[in-house]
Amino acid sequence: MSPDRIKQIDELLGAARSRFAYLRELGIDRLASPADEGELPVCPTGLLDLSSVPPCRRETLDEVEADLRDCQRCPLGATRTCLVFGTGNPQARLVFVGEAPGRDEDLKGEPFVGEAGQLLDRILFAMGLKRENVYICNVLKCRPPGNRDPQPDEIATCEPFLIRQLAAIQPRVIVGLGRFAVQSLLKSKIPISRLRGEWQSYQGIPLMPTYHPAYLLRNPHGKREVWDDMKEVRRRLQAEQEEDDG
Repeated sequence: MSPDRIKQIDELLGAARSRFAYLRELGIDRLASPADEGELPVCPTGLLDLSSVPPCRRETLDEVEADLRDCQRCPLGATRTCLVFGTGNPQARLVFVGEAPGRDEDLKGEPFVGEAGQLLDRILFAMGLKRENVYICNVLKCRPPGNRDPQPDEIATCEPFLIRQLAAIQPRVIVGLGRFAVQSLLKSKIPISRLRGEWQSYQGIPLMPTYHPAYLLRNPHGKREVWDDMKEVRRRLQAEQEEDDG
């Protein structure tokens, strides 16, 4: 065995010993086995780094959806046809977040299924991806009447569920689709034309703001800018994959 490999193993063992010592200080004298996984408490909501907390398990998307399924926490619950939770890969490295469901989404119960959704599919295809490779959701899970902008109290009520979704998925990158979604996530009033193309952060996750596909249907000239943004996203994902493969 090479000296470098021996050194690497020593460093791993040292890190493990430090971890076990820390757990003992917390009064934990054994680690949960896979069979115990269901008995562990759910990790604190939205926490991405679990290195500083006692053993716990991440909440699943099914559990988040079950908590939200019959939601009447704001007036939108009384006017929706279907709650639109989200769809895609529960372990996706890339998550797309839009503003709120539209008419087609409200009827079907899935995000981005109308004409704007078809354009999003084409964007994914150009990136070498399909819907099953990513996760797609909205800030709001219910359609605002007449597709009006979401109200601050609606965002405040629904955003914690988005945070729980992201904590369950653990994506490497988020793409914010459109003015309202991006401004809501970043708590900013800066125009999307100035925000797009510049890396931001949401819940500690890199966020790329870009135009909404519905905007592109009305303004085809924006497609080049969106493609530039998606190339940045693709480069970021590739770099992180190379780092993981190490």
